[in-house]
Amino acid sequence: MPETTRRTDRIPGTRYGNRPTMKDVAARAGVGLKTVSRVVNGEPGVTPETERRVQEAIDALGFRRNDSARVLRKGRTASIGLVLEDLADPFYGPLSRAVEEVARAHGALLINGSSAEDADREQELVLALCARRVDGLLVIPAGGDHRYLEPEIKAGVATVFVDRPAGHIDADVVVSDNYGGARDGVRHLIAHGHRRIGFIGDMPRIHTAAERLRGYRTAMEDAGTVVEDSWVSLGVTDPERVRRAAEEMLTGPSPVTAIFTGNNRVTVTVIRVLSEHPRPVALVGFDDIELADLLQPGVTVVAQDAAALGRTAAERLFRQLDGTLLSPERIELPTRLITRGSGELPPAD
Repeated sequence: MPETTRRTDRIPGTRYGNRPTMKDVAARAGVGLKTVSRVVNGEPGVTPETERRVQEAIDALGFRRNDSARVLRKGRTASIGLVLEDLADPFYGPLSRAVEEVARAHGALLINGSSAEDADREQELVLALCARRVDGLLVIPAGGDHRYLEPEIKAGVATVFVDRPAGHIDADVVVSDNYGGARDGVRHLIAHGHRRIGFIGDMPRIHTAAERLRGYRTAMEDAGTVVEDSWVSLGVTDPERVRRAAEEMLTGPSPVTAIFTGNNRVTVTVIRVLSEHPRPVALVGFDDIELADLLQPGVTVVAQDAAALGRTAAERLFRQLDGTLLSPERIELPTRLITRGSGELPPAD
Protein backbone atom coordinates (compact mmCIF):
# COMPACT_ATOMS: atom_id res chain seq x y z
CA MET A 1 0.00 0.00 0.00
CA PRO A 2 1.29 3.52 -0.76
CA GLU A 3 2.69 5.40 2.19
CA THR A 4 0.55 8.30 3.36
CA THR A 5 2.36 11.63 3.35
CA ARG A 6 1.93 13.53 6.59
CA ARG A 7 2.56 17.19 7.26
CA THR A 8 5.38 17.76 9.73
CA ASP A 9 5.42 21.55 9.81
CA ARG A 10 2.40 22.03 12.09
CA ILE A 11 3.17 24.21 15.11
CA PRO A 12 3.18 21.98 18.23
CA GLY A 13 0.11 22.50 20.37
CA THR A 14 -1.83 24.25 17.62
CA ARG A 15 -5.60 23.85 17.88
CA TYR A 16 -7.44 25.01 14.78
CA GLY A 17 -10.09 27.63 15.50
CA ASN A 18 -8.21 29.09 18.49
CA ARG A 19 -6.79 32.32 17.13
CA PRO A 20 -4.38 34.53 19.07
CA THR A 21 -5.98 37.47 20.87
CA MET A 22 -4.80 40.93 21.83
CA LYS A 23 -4.26 39.53 25.33
CA ASP A 24 -1.78 37.03 23.85
CA VAL A 25 0.00 39.84 21.99
CA ALA A 26 0.15 41.98 25.13
CA ALA A 27 1.64 39.12 27.16
CA ARG A 28 4.30 38.38 24.54
CA ALA A 29 5.24 42.04 24.09
CA GLY A 30 5.11 42.79 27.82
CA VAL A 31 2.64 45.68 27.44
CA GLY A 32 -0.96 46.41 28.36
CA LEU A 33 -4.05 45.68 26.27
CA LYS A 34 -4.63 49.38 25.60
CA THR A 35 -1.18 49.68 24.08
CA VAL A 36 -1.84 46.76 21.74
CA SER A 37 -5.19 48.29 20.80
CA ARG A 38 -3.50 51.57 19.92
CA VAL A 39 -0.95 49.85 17.71
CA VAL A 40 -3.54 47.65 15.99
CA ASN A 41 -5.84 50.59 15.27
CA GLY A 42 -3.07 53.01 14.29
CA GLU A 43 -3.74 55.36 17.18
CA PRO A 44 -1.10 57.76 18.63
CA GLY A 45 0.47 57.58 22.08
CA VAL A 46 2.89 54.67 21.62
CA THR A 47 6.68 55.06 21.51
CA PRO A 48 8.49 53.66 18.45
CA GLU A 49 10.29 51.03 20.56
CA THR A 50 7.03 49.80 22.13
CA GLU A 51 5.30 49.77 18.77
CA ARG A 52 8.17 47.66 17.41
CA ARG A 53 7.80 45.11 20.21
CA VAL A 54 4.04 44.90 19.73
CA GLN A 55 4.42 44.48 15.97
CA GLU A 56 6.98 41.72 16.46
CA ALA A 57 4.55 39.92 18.77
CA ILE A 58 1.74 40.34 16.23
CA ASP A 59 3.92 38.88 13.46
CA ALA A 60 5.16 36.01 15.62
CA LEU A 61 1.67 34.98 16.75
CA GLY A 62 -0.08 35.60 13.42
CA PHE A 63 -2.56 37.89 15.14
CA ARG A 64 -5.36 39.46 13.07
CA ARG A 65 -7.66 42.17 14.29
CA ASN A 66 -11.14 40.95 15.20
CA ASP A 67 -13.46 43.21 13.24
CA SER A 68 -16.54 41.81 15.00
CA ALA A 69 -15.83 44.03 17.99
CA ARG A 70 -15.49 47.05 15.72
CA VAL A 71 -18.87 46.19 14.20
CA LEU A 72 -20.49 46.37 17.62
CA ARG A 73 -18.95 49.81 18.17
CA LYS A 74 -19.50 51.31 14.72
CA GLY A 75 -22.58 49.45 13.47
CA ARG A 76 -20.99 48.81 10.02
CA THR A 77 -19.21 45.69 8.78
CA ALA A 78 -17.81 47.04 5.51
CA SER A 79 -19.27 43.98 3.80
CA ILE A 80 -22.11 43.36 1.36
CA GLY A 81 -23.86 40.18 0.26
CA LEU A 82 -24.65 39.03 -3.27
CA VAL A 83 -27.17 36.21 -3.82
CA LEU A 84 -27.01 34.82 -7.36
CA GLU A 85 -28.94 32.13 -9.16
CA ASP A 86 -25.88 30.03 -10.00
CA LEU A 87 -22.22 30.98 -9.61
CA ALA A 88 -21.36 28.47 -12.35
CA ASP A 89 -23.47 30.29 -14.95
CA PRO A 90 -21.16 32.31 -17.24
CA PHE A 91 -23.66 35.21 -17.22
CA TYR A 92 -23.02 35.86 -13.54
CA GLY A 93 -19.22 35.95 -13.78
CA PRO A 94 -18.91 39.52 -15.13
CA LEU A 95 -21.86 40.63 -12.99
CA SER A 96 -20.21 39.39 -9.80
CA ARG A 97 -16.83 40.80 -10.80
CA ALA A 98 -18.35 44.25 -11.41
CA VAL A 99 -20.03 44.18 -7.99
CA GLU A 100 -16.74 43.17 -6.40
CA GLU A 101 -14.89 46.06 -8.05
CA VAL A 102 -17.42 48.61 -6.80
CA ALA A 103 -17.33 47.08 -3.32
CA ARG A 104 -13.53 47.20 -3.31
CA ALA A 105 -13.58 50.85 -4.34
CA HIS A 106 -15.72 51.51 -1.26
CA GLY A 107 -13.47 49.47 1.02
CA ALA A 108 -16.04 46.69 1.41
CA LEU A 109 -15.83 42.91 1.24
CA LEU A 110 -18.18 40.96 -1.04
CA ILE A 111 -19.75 37.70 0.19
CA ASN A 112 -21.76 35.73 -2.35
CA GLY A 113 -23.74 32.52 -2.69
CA SER A 114 -26.07 30.66 -5.07
CA SER A 115 -29.79 30.15 -4.59
CA ALA A 116 -29.98 27.42 -7.27
CA GLU A 117 -33.28 29.02 -8.35
CA ASP A 118 -34.81 27.83 -5.07
CA ALA A 119 -36.95 30.36 -3.17
CA ASP A 120 -36.35 28.74 0.21
CA ARG A 121 -32.62 28.61 -0.34
CA GLU A 122 -32.63 32.25 -1.41
CA GLN A 123 -34.39 33.27 1.81
CA GLU A 124 -32.03 31.13 3.88
CA LEU A 125 -28.97 32.73 2.27
CA VAL A 126 -30.29 36.27 2.55
CA LEU A 127 -31.19 35.92 6.23
CA ALA A 128 -27.86 34.21 6.96
CA LEU A 129 -26.08 37.21 5.45
CA CYS A 130 -28.24 39.55 7.50
CA ALA A 131 -27.39 37.56 10.63
CA ARG A 132 -23.75 38.21 9.83
CA ARG A 133 -24.62 41.89 9.72
CA VAL A 134 -23.73 42.74 6.15
CA ASP A 135 -24.34 46.41 5.42
CA GLY A 136 -26.21 45.76 2.20
CA LEU A 137 -27.64 43.09 -0.08
CA LEU A 138 -27.76 42.56 -3.83
CA VAL A 139 -30.31 39.86 -4.65
CA ILE A 140 -31.16 38.09 -7.89
CA PRO A 141 -34.49 36.74 -6.71
CA ALA A 142 -35.49 33.12 -7.04
CA GLY A 143 -38.80 33.52 -5.21
CA GLY A 144 -41.76 35.78 -5.81
CA ASP A 145 -42.42 37.04 -2.28
CA HIS A 146 -39.81 39.12 -0.48
CA ARG A 147 -41.84 40.37 2.45
CA TYR A 148 -39.51 38.34 4.66
CA LEU A 149 -36.94 41.09 4.00
CA GLU A 150 -39.07 43.96 5.27
CA PRO A 151 -37.80 43.78 8.89
CA GLU A 152 -34.19 43.74 7.65
CA ILE A 153 -34.72 46.72 5.36
CA LYS A 154 -36.45 48.65 8.16
CA ALA A 155 -33.49 47.80 10.38
CA GLY A 156 -31.21 49.55 7.89
CA VAL A 157 -29.96 46.82 5.53
CA ALA A 158 -29.57 48.51 2.13
CA THR A 159 -31.10 46.28 -0.55
CA VAL A 160 -31.07 46.29 -4.35
CA PHE A 161 -32.57 43.59 -6.57
CA VAL A 162 -30.79 42.70 -9.79
CA ASP A 163 -31.99 41.18 -13.08
CA ARG A 164 -35.49 40.59 -11.67
CA PRO A 165 -37.76 42.71 -9.48
CA ALA A 166 -38.69 41.93 -5.89
CA GLY A 167 -42.05 40.40 -5.06
CA HIS A 168 -44.60 42.21 -2.88
CA ILE A 169 -42.18 44.88 -1.60
CA ASP A 170 -41.09 48.23 -2.96
CA ALA A 171 -37.35 48.10 -3.56
CA ASP A 172 -34.64 49.29 -5.94
CA VAL A 173 -34.17 47.05 -8.97
CA VAL A 174 -31.79 47.08 -11.92
CA VAL A 175 -32.89 44.99 -14.92
CA SER A 176 -32.22 44.58 -18.63
CA ASP A 177 -34.85 45.36 -21.26
CA ASN A 178 -35.87 41.72 -21.57
CA TYR A 179 -39.14 42.45 -23.36
CA GLY A 180 -37.66 44.88 -25.88
CA GLY A 181 -34.60 42.75 -26.53
CA ALA A 182 -36.65 39.63 -27.25
CA ARG A 183 -39.06 41.57 -29.44
CA ASP A 184 -36.16 42.99 -31.48
CA GLY A 185 -34.52 39.57 -31.83
CA VAL A 186 -37.71 37.97 -33.17
CA ARG A 187 -38.37 40.94 -35.44
CA HIS A 188 -34.90 40.38 -36.88
CA LEU A 189 -35.85 36.81 -37.80
CA ILE A 190 -39.15 38.02 -39.29
CA ALA A 191 -37.26 40.61 -41.37
CA HIS A 192 -35.27 37.75 -42.89
CA GLY A 193 -38.40 35.97 -44.07
CA HIS A 194 -39.32 33.72 -41.16
CA ARG A 195 -42.87 33.21 -39.94
CA ARG A 196 -42.66 29.81 -38.25
CA ILE A 197 -40.42 30.80 -35.33
CA GLY A 198 -40.05 28.69 -32.22
CA PHE A 199 -39.39 29.98 -28.72
CA ILE A 200 -37.58 27.87 -26.09
CA GLY A 201 -37.30 29.56 -22.72
CA ASP A 202 -36.83 29.12 -18.99
CA MET A 203 -39.53 28.45 -16.39
CA PRO A 204 -42.50 30.81 -16.86
CA ARG A 205 -42.54 31.91 -13.20
CA ILE A 206 -39.17 33.60 -13.72
CA HIS A 207 -39.59 37.28 -14.54
CA THR A 208 -36.97 37.35 -17.29
CA ALA A 209 -38.43 34.27 -19.01
CA ALA A 210 -41.94 35.74 -18.92
CA GLU A 211 -40.77 39.09 -20.31
CA ARG A 212 -38.83 37.47 -23.15
CA LEU A 213 -41.84 35.34 -24.04
CA ARG A 214 -43.95 38.51 -24.06
CA GLY A 215 -41.49 40.15 -26.44
CA TYR A 216 -41.62 37.11 -28.73
CA ARG A 217 -45.41 37.12 -28.81
CA THR A 218 -45.55 40.87 -29.49
CA ALA A 219 -43.20 40.56 -32.47
CA MET A 220 -45.17 37.64 -33.89
CA GLU A 221 -48.49 39.44 -33.38
CA ASP A 222 -47.15 42.60 -35.03
CA ALA A 223 -46.20 40.47 -38.04
CA GLY A 224 -49.71 39.05 -38.23
CA THR A 225 -48.54 35.52 -37.37
CA VAL A 226 -50.64 33.24 -35.21
CA VAL A 227 -48.33 31.35 -32.84
CA GLU A 228 -49.01 27.62 -32.71
CA ASP A 229 -48.77 25.91 -29.33
CA SER A 230 -46.07 23.56 -30.63
CA TRP A 231 -43.79 26.54 -31.32
CA VAL A 232 -43.44 27.53 -27.65
CA SER A 233 -41.71 25.53 -24.93
CA LEU A 234 -40.97 26.78 -21.40
CA GLY A 235 -39.37 24.84 -18.59
CA VAL A 236 -36.11 23.98 -16.89
CA THR A 237 -32.95 24.61 -18.89
CA ASP A 238 -31.82 21.01 -18.52
CA PRO A 239 -30.21 19.96 -21.85
CA GLU A 240 -32.45 16.90 -22.20
CA ARG A 241 -35.62 18.98 -21.89
CA VAL A 242 -34.34 21.64 -24.29
CA ARG A 243 -33.15 19.06 -26.83
CA ARG A 244 -36.52 17.34 -26.81
CA ALA A 245 -38.33 20.66 -27.29
CA ALA A 246 -36.10 21.69 -30.19
CA GLU A 247 -36.40 18.34 -31.96
CA GLU A 248 -40.20 18.42 -31.66
CA MET A 249 -40.33 21.93 -33.13
CA LEU A 250 -38.11 20.91 -36.04
CA THR A 251 -39.92 17.68 -36.93
CA GLY A 252 -43.59 18.35 -36.16
CA PRO A 253 -46.42 18.81 -38.68
CA SER A 254 -45.61 22.53 -38.88
CA PRO A 255 -41.82 22.63 -38.38
CA VAL A 256 -40.23 25.92 -37.51
CA THR A 257 -37.65 27.53 -39.78
CA ALA A 258 -36.09 29.59 -36.98
CA ILE A 259 -35.69 29.40 -33.21
CA PHE A 260 -35.40 32.16 -30.64
CA THR A 261 -33.76 30.92 -27.43
CA GLY A 262 -34.51 32.49 -24.05
CA ASN A 263 -31.06 32.35 -22.41
CA ASN A 264 -27.45 31.25 -22.88
CA ARG A 265 -27.89 27.72 -21.53
CA VAL A 266 -30.79 27.04 -23.88
CA THR A 267 -28.82 28.48 -26.79
CA VAL A 268 -25.88 26.11 -26.26
CA THR A 269 -28.13 23.03 -26.35
CA VAL A 270 -30.03 24.26 -29.41
CA ILE A 271 -26.74 24.85 -31.25
CA ARG A 272 -25.90 21.19 -30.67
CA VAL A 273 -29.31 20.10 -31.98
CA LEU A 274 -29.05 22.30 -35.08
CA SER A 275 -25.58 20.94 -35.86
CA GLU A 276 -27.24 17.51 -36.31
CA HIS A 277 -30.22 18.81 -38.32
CA PRO A 278 -30.24 18.14 -42.10
CA ARG A 279 -31.46 21.60 -43.12
CA PRO A 280 -30.29 25.07 -42.04
CA VAL A 281 -32.38 26.67 -39.32
CA ALA A 282 -31.99 30.30 -38.26
CA LEU A 283 -31.16 31.04 -34.64
CA VAL A 284 -31.15 34.11 -32.41
CA GLY A 285 -30.30 33.70 -28.74
CA PHE A 286 -30.88 35.94 -25.73
CA ASP A 287 -27.52 36.43 -23.93
CA ASP A 288 -24.17 36.26 -25.64
CA ILE A 289 -22.15 33.06 -25.33
CA GLU A 290 -18.44 32.34 -25.42
CA LEU A 291 -17.01 31.55 -28.88
CA ALA A 292 -20.30 32.55 -30.56
CA ASP A 293 -18.35 34.44 -33.20
CA LEU A 294 -16.16 31.42 -34.06
CA LEU A 295 -18.98 29.02 -34.94
CA GLN A 296 -20.12 28.53 -38.52
CA PRO A 297 -22.30 30.45 -38.90
CA GLY A 298 -21.62 32.78 -35.99
CA VAL A 299 -24.46 33.00 -33.50
CA THR A 300 -26.64 36.11 -33.63
CA VAL A 301 -27.61 37.19 -30.11
CA VAL A 302 -29.46 39.75 -28.09
CA ALA A 303 -26.72 40.74 -25.67
CA GLN A 304 -27.28 42.25 -22.27
CA ASP A 305 -24.47 43.89 -20.34
CA ALA A 306 -24.07 41.72 -17.25
CA ALA A 307 -21.20 43.84 -15.94
CA ALA A 308 -23.28 47.00 -16.27
CA LEU A 309 -26.11 45.32 -14.34
CA GLY A 310 -23.76 44.47 -11.48
CA ARG A 311 -21.98 47.81 -11.48
CA THR A 312 -25.18 49.88 -11.62
CA ALA A 313 -26.80 47.86 -8.84
CA ALA A 314 -23.72 48.02 -6.62
CA GLU A 315 -23.33 51.76 -7.10
CA ARG A 316 -27.00 52.15 -6.25
CA LEU A 317 -26.46 50.09 -3.09
CA PHE A 318 -23.60 52.27 -1.87
CA ARG A 319 -25.63 55.40 -2.58
CA GLN A 320 -28.26 53.95 -0.28
CA LEU A 321 -25.60 53.36 2.36
CA ASP A 322 -24.36 56.93 1.94
CA GLY A 323 -27.88 58.21 2.51
CA THR A 324 -28.16 59.94 -0.88
CA LEU A 325 -31.22 58.04 -2.16
CA LEU A 326 -34.75 58.77 -1.04
CA SER A 327 -37.11 56.38 -2.79
CA PRO A 328 -36.81 53.06 -4.67
CA GLU A 329 -36.43 53.15 -8.43
CA ARG A 330 -36.53 50.73 -11.35
CA ILE A 331 -33.54 51.10 -13.66
CA GLU A 332 -33.76 49.35 -17.04
CA LEU A 333 -30.62 48.90 -19.13
CA PRO A 334 -30.78 48.46 -22.93
CA THR A 335 -29.87 45.31 -24.83
CA ARG A 336 -27.96 45.07 -28.10
CA LEU A 337 -28.57 42.90 -31.17
CA ILE A 338 -25.29 41.42 -32.45
CA THR A 339 -25.60 39.92 -35.94
CA ARG A 340 -23.14 37.14 -36.79
CA GLY A 341 -24.87 34.95 -39.36
CA SER A 342 -27.20 32.47 -37.70
CA GLY A 343 -30.03 34.96 -37.41
CA GLU A 344 -29.68 36.04 -41.03
CA LEU A 345 -30.24 32.62 -42.61
CA PRO A 346 -33.36 32.62 -44.87
CA PRO A 347 -36.09 29.99 -44.48
CA ALA A 348 -35.05 26.67 -46.00
CA ASP A 349 -38.52 26.05 -47.45
